[in-house]
Amino acid sequence: MLRREARLRKEYLYRKAQEAKLHGIEDKKQRLKRALEENRLIPTEVRRDALALQQQIEYDDEGGEGVASHVDDEYKWAGVEDPKIMITTSRDPSSRLKMFAKEMKLVFPNAQRMNRGKHEVGALVQACKANDVTDLLIVHEHRGMPDGLIVCHLPFGPTAYFTLCNVVMRHDIPDLGTMSEAFPHLIFHNFTSRLGQRVRTVPQLPRYPVTQRVSEALCLSFQVSNILKYLFPVPKDDSRRVITFANQDDYISFRHNVYKKTDHRNIELSEVGPRFEMKLYMIKLGTLENENTAEVEWRWHPYTNTAKKRKYLSVE
Repeated sequence: MLRREARLRKEYLYRKAQEAKLHGIEDKKQRLKRALEENRLIPTEVRRDALALQQQIEYDDEGGEGVASHVDDEYKWAGVEDPKIMITTSRDPSSRLKMFAKEMKLVFPNAQRMNRGKHEVGALVQACKANDVTDLLIVHEHRGMPDGLIVCHLPFGPTAYFTLCNVVMRHDIPDLGTMSEAFPHLIFHNFTSRLGQRVRTVPQLPRYPVTQRVSEALCLSFQVSNILKYLFPVPKDDSRRVITFANQDDYISFRHNVYKKTDHRNIELSEVGPRFEMKLYMIKLGTLENENTAEVEWRWHPYTNTAKKRKYLSVE
């Protein structure tokens, strides 16, 4: 088992190295193509390989979306096989954190909850990999109030880190009734940038400050919606359970509702909880046992001069 994991990890790192090389070639081809179309001088760093690159451009078609990346491999079975999720807590959890973990288990179909005990993170990740778990979720707390969520996609990552605020649990609402366990429909509102939807093929844009900010926002929005979307299986058309992730000022509002038809024209929407707000602050390309050595794909910098003005999950 250990040799197999080492081999798979080596293959994954090799694909990442090849991807960087192909991205460099693709970038040169695009720069040469723009120079020829605009009748400008060919950039000096492309002139040596210009003839070979022009021959490759002739065989490129319009249907591709750039170089296929290792991001494609992370979720290659998404929508084909249902995700299998493991939920646990930080060590020595309070009673409220245990209740919150139980409610999160009901939110995600095909999820299981495990008591943390004295298990180390490395042992948890290895056990999840051995049992074909696709995502490991760890919830954290501060003085009995849930304040953190880590979503680790297995076997190779990525790992997303969220802070939680304004948490209202089902246990806090009296006479709420039972929760439906049908596969839910998902609504993603205002994830218009590429980081919100996690796509690596970022278009080549002129290097102006405003355009760079838009490009970074485009990158982030695509990423986040994919990380959250693939925690849920594909629902049936007649499912009456709806989960909403609504982005406003980079705070993601989580809402859980069910609906029923009152007549042929109107429906009645009722919230079943829990509800909370999420704030993304980091994405790493590795898994939790390699947290200290994993490459940081994106990190929130709150203390820069433009931090209050910038929106990463939307371009509005």
